Amino acid sequence: MHDAMRRQPRVSELSYKFQRLREKIRQAVASGELSGKLPGERELARRFQVNAKTLSKALSDLAAEGLLYRRVGRGTFVKGSEIEDHATGPWLLVVDGSTDQALVEHLRDQSGSAEICSDTSSIRPSFLNQFAAVIDLGDRTPEALVRDLLIRGIPFVSAAQEARAYSTNAVVLDAMLGATHLTRQLVLGGHRRFLAIEDRTKTSIAEAIRCAASRYCSDFCVDICSASNWVWALDSGATAWICDSVRGAVQTLQNLKRAGVEVPQTISVAAVGWADGDYPCTGYFADPQDQAAAIAEILRNSQPGRPTTLWLTGKLINCGTTASIGPGAEERMGISIMPDARALVAH
Repeated sequence: MHDAMRRQPRVSELSYKFQRLREKIRQAVASGELSGKLPGERELARRFQVNAKTLSKALSDLAAEGLLYRRVGRGTFVKGSEIEDHATGPWLLVVDGSTDQALVEHLRDQSGSAEICSDTSSIRPSFLNQFAAVIDLGDRTPEALVRDLLIRGIPFVSAAQEARAYSTNAVVLDAMLGATHLTRQLVLGGHRRFLAIEDRTKTSIAEAIRCAASRYCSDFCVDICSASNWVWALDSGATAWICDSVRGAVQTLQNLKRAGVEVPQTISVAAVGWADGDYPCTGYFADPQDQAAAIAEILRNSQPGRPTTLWLTGKLINCGTTASIGPGAEERMGISIMPDARALVAH
């Protein structure tokens, strides 16, 4: 029994070997012997003549110090070298019905390799290991998926949602700034009755209108509805409509045309959104290509645990769909609509 005890390495001896290993790896990184993505743990264990368990603990300690960066399923990197890996892909793009297809194409150009996923329920942890980053382009991506990505250390960028339960990287349009500028112009043009056309789960356009209008007048009102609820919108009597997306603006203009409502003589229509040259109406628009470039920049320079949000402001485009309110405009709201406009909804 005493002989067996003498053959077992003492705790101090094991600690000394571990510390020596950790310093050897540190020196190899400093000298450039180890750079970029490190070899697999088995190869490193053979190189430093230690067992895999001791090596893994040393790598974990150096990662905790910030010298290395470890990713499940991707390997271990010298800190800083993993940035290029994130920026060049492959990327997983999570999309839904609201996703801008132009942005998808620009992201593919940026990454060189991207895969599309429209069903998040089918995503499994093992499936995610092949991607350098996940980019969320949908409005309704579950927070549970976001949490899983953050726990696993997979770089994540939101390109659609302004606010989340978890702090993440994001590149989003400053919709409130754009809506504020549009509201100011419309108020100075005599408009007092506004309609924010946006998703029922959002209120940023309506809030921006209220804040901006209150600076210039007190006799204003703001209603909210979705683009599909256009019959109610006609009944609201609003003379200035601001949409939260290009798609919503297109649908709104089509509905007004079907109803025989003149734009901008009766109703001024504006929008805030993403557009790469095909502008449906007057508004503040940002280019999806700029958003894709900003996403790549975040992945190139982001640091784990320090989320970054970039707000893109866009520029004013005048397409002639807004005008100063003329005498009797509110009264014309009741007679400019085709008698059978409501019947059109059924068709």
